[in-house]
Amino acid sequence: MNLPLEQRMAAFAELRAVKTDFAARGWFPGTSGNLSVRVGEYSPEQFAFAVTASGKDKAANTPEDFLIVDQDGLPTEPTKLKPSAETLIHCEIYKHTGCGAIFHVHTIYNNIISEYDASLGAVPIEGVELIKAFNIWEENASIEVPILPNYAKIPRIAERVAGAIRPGIPGILLRNHGIYAWGANAFEAKRHLEAFEFLFEHRYKYLLLTK
Repeated sequence: MNLPLEQRMAAFAELRAVKTDFAARGWFPGTSGNLSVRVGEYSPEQFAFAVTASGKDKAANTPEDFLIVDQDGLPTEPTKLKPSAETLIHCEIYKHTGCGAIFHVHTIYNNIISEYDASLGAVPIEGVELIKAFNIWEENASIEVPILPNYAKIPRIAERVAGAIRPGIPGILLRNHGIYAWGANAFEAKRHLEAFEFLFEHRYKYLLLTK
């Protein structure tokens, strides 16, 4: 793909700002987590996105933090960098939503809640103000955030992504792993991720109080 240099650099700068923010919150323990922003023209059959490189300390900023990959998760130009191990999951989300950015983090609350609600197949949330972050404005609105099994082999997870995507819910949880949140752009994906994290923490603490 022939992507203009300024588009690639803009995507890297956007990811760097988000990475720095999330790292300061402790959302990337042990080099975990991954971020991506779509670059250039899009069709479900052909697109490219900037993604975090595998195994990097996300609390540090280096010239080797990001690379560009195509719709199959393969680098678009020669590089020694490897994309994040879960890049195939990003590929599937882009293919089936057409979104502009995807952010994935590991937190205590999203791990515990994904395990607690695993038997339901989704995290039920009702009547909490932050549901409005997803442009759901009904009084006492309720949502269910889908939970997928956390298989050791990423392709097994990726093949189930399409069936887990729910209209109006810009996120998927992997059981005992973390949340994938997306949006039309980096700003929206960040808003959605922050809202999910608030809602998971709210559910966890509400359950503690009511048990």
